[in-house]
Amino acid sequence: MSVELLDNTPRRSLSMTDACAMIVGLIVGAGIFGTPSIVAGAVGDSAMLYWAWLGGGIFSIIGALCYAELAVALPSAGGEYYFLQRAYGRSLAFLYGWARMTVIIAGSIAVFAYLFGDYMSRVINLGAHSSALWAAIVVVVLTYFNYRGIREGKLIQNLFTVLEVSGLVLIVIAGLFFASPAVETAPVIAGTSEPWYMGAGIGSAMIFVLFTYGGWNDAAYISAEVRDETAMRRALLIAIGLVTLLYVLVNYAYIKGLGFYAMSHSDAVAADLLKSAWGVTGEKMIAVMIAIAALTSVNGSMIVGARSNYALGCDWPLLSYLGQWDQASGSPRHAMLVQGLIALVLVGFGAVFQSGFKGLVEYSLPVFWAFFLLIGIALFVLRYKEPDLPRPFRVPGYPLVPLVFVFMCAFLLYSSLAYHGRHALVGIGVLGVGALLLSWIKIKNL
Repeated sequence: MSVELLDNTPRRSLSMTDACAMIVGLIVGAGIFGTPSIVAGAVGDSAMLYWAWLGGGIFSIIGALCYAELAVALPSAGGEYYFLQRAYGRSLAFLYGWARMTVIIAGSIAVFAYLFGDYMSRVINLGAHSSALWAAIVVVVLTYFNYRGIREGKLIQNLFTVLEVSGLVLIVIAGLFFASPAVETAPVIAGTSEPWYMGAGIGSAMIFVLFTYGGWNDAAYISAEVRDETAMRRALLIAIGLVTLLYVLVNYAYIKGLGFYAMSHSDAVAADLLKSAWGVTGEKMIAVMIAIAALTSVNGSMIVGARSNYALGCDWPLLSYLGQWDQASGSPRHAMLVQGLIALVLVGFGAVFQSGFKGLVEYSLPVFWAFFLLIGIALFVLRYKEPDLPRPFRVPGYPLVPLVFVFMCAFLLYSSLAYHGRHALVGIGVLGVGALLLSWIKIKNL
């Protein structure tokens, strides 16, 4: 066996175009087909709606600048896990890796696989548990392709991303040129029943805006595989800029095609717009678009999720099975298999408890924003602890720009806790289990 195949580290096999496509695919998910109506209802008028989506893009760019400094200075398949480890030590990094492996990423895979199953079942129904069966099929098939290697995984991701973005462009075209001119309905009379999100405010609106922008941070997990180290910064900024433009145009199309009132009260805003433009054909088209968006989210999550599991396995002997990198395929194959199994278990739970998309948001976001906050602070910690660390890229406007990121993360952590209340306890419970496992590992010296 060659020395290269014995090497247990990632190799740089991704171009900047691959990185851009992967980041866009990670960001643009099924959320943009549904969350705009929730955001519209929360903010109350079209001007605030545009500012909310622009603000989400600006916040994402600020966060990406912070991540670019960390990713370029500390390129690693461990991504955020490695940043936290360098800044705070192994214990906190373990808790983050545990949360990603058991809830954040595997949960995302399961939920978006279910979303695909819901729409695929309208085309081919597999019986009483059709959605769950389709979800399981998606998890198995995409795990197989990503197990085969990064080449297969990135080709699938690039294809899905092109199809997904084309779907959003189609929505823009439908809203601007084909939908019937919107006639605004008079405001609802006081006392009339309203959807739960109406008037919820900018805090809850930004939770859903940034959930829809979510995924750009996962680019850190491919930083060690991009051929040009400085390309990560360009890839992040280009990808987020394109997505921001696309999201604003999509919201403009929703408003122009349906009117703000109808948009904010819609349960399926994209379906309503395409039905207005092209009737039943439009409804079928949106089902295909959402299915493709779900597949894009599943595949992208698999690529980055397996890499954080791999980093966890490299550091902890008890989990060493995860820390095997197969150079021939360019993939952490064992970590990919374990991730697929966890996602299948969650698909099974979903079939029993019917938790779905809403459950993912409620249970995982408070934990997600808590660690996001710590990663923002880690930039300051590492500048203090490791001042001589080579930093080919530094955040412009330091310390103001990263401080804005930290304060926004703190605000969104507060908003997610206030909005989701007791449901946040589930995520905290998962961290508690991870803390018990960590204590046992330390006691047994494993």
